[in-house]
Order: sequence, then C-alpha cells, then structure tokens
Amino acid sequence: MLSAPSGAGKSSLVRRLVKRVPDLEFSVSATTRAPRLGERDGVEYHFLDRAAFEAMIRAGELLEHAAVHGNLYGTPREAVRRELERGRDVLLEIDVQGARQVLLHEPAAKLVFLMPPSRQILEARLRGRGLDAEESIVRRLDEAAREVSAVDFYHHVVVNDDLEVALEELAAVVLALRQTPRCLERRVREIQSSFGVAPEEPGECPP
Repeated sequence: MLSAPSGAGKSSLVRRLVKRVPDLEFSVSATTRAPRLGERDGVEYHFLDRAAFEAMIRAGELLEHAAVHGNLYGTPREAVRRELERGRDVLLEIDVQGARQVLLHEPAAKLVFLMPPSRQILEARLRGRGLDAEESIVRRLDEAAREVSAVDFYHHVVVNDDLEVALEELAAVVLALRQTPRCLERRVREIQSSFGVAPEEPGECPP
C-alpha cells in the first residue's frame, strides 16, 4: 500500500512503478469526486455517485473506505482478491485512514509512505498544478501535516525529492519484499528438499 499527502507525486509514481515492476497490479479505487481533466472511469478511478458508493459500503464490497477532502474513497474488495488469486502483487494507492483499515483485515500487507521534501515544496507543487482553489490548498496542507505525523506507522518511507530517484527506491522496496522466505516459500522449500533438509521453523515476511 502506498500513502502520501495530496501533491506529493503519488499518482505519477504509481503509473511508472506498475510499468517498471512485473506482476504488479494497480488497484483502481472508487470515489465520489468528479473526474479531473484527462481522467477515465475505470482507469484512474471508478467514479461513482454518493448513493452508489454508500450501497457498496452497506453490501460489504469495499476493503476499506474513508472520507477525504469532502469526498468518499474506497477499495473494491473483489478486484483485489481476484488479482491475488492470480499470483500478482496488488498496489493500493491509499490514504492513512484506509491503510489502517486494510492492515486490520490483512496484517501481512506492507505499507510505504511517500513524503514530500518539505511543506514549502509541497505547497509549491499544489499551487503549480493549478487544480485547487486557495481554500482547498490550505485544507490539503493541513491534512498533509496530519498524514506525515503518521509515518512511523508505515514499514517503509520514500522521499520524493527527485521523481526518478523515488521511482528507483519504490521499485527496490517492492522487489525486496518479494525476496523473503515466506514470500518465496515454494521455491525455498524446493531448494531445501534438494539438500535433503527441512526448515527449522516457518518463516514470516518481516515488517
């Protein structure tokens, strides 16, 4: 799961990361917010009205959901389950509230926090993209302060000072998480068997 304050560059990095790392599937979230210019339903988000979103909540169809900046966001449960059953890793682009919810139900999930280099740089990025009114920018900066205070809850941190460097670091995190005894359990057991030995104790993916 990847969390970041609004404007930290999360969406740009997610698009590049999915192209960079094999067998990594992006989980398309549902939201009640209006599409931005160039966004497509089912690609960046599943764009729903509030009634449809609330119906999904009542039906238990969301792995997590939260209200952010006056809009609702959530992760469709079935799509995640389907990709995991195919043997693919699933990347959730998710806020701090949602990350906490998912970890309660999926304790093996790994959390990565993407930080901006500073508040000043984050504010400059928010203003530079020209998408938000002044009131919205102030609200997003206030929310960013709360989000960065939760970074110790996460397993890994990447600072997006340079987009290409941050991409390399995120890819390294994903690949490292795949190289643990439990995540490679079948292959590890085959190799152990070739030596005629049994594992001393079950391995677990470290935090």
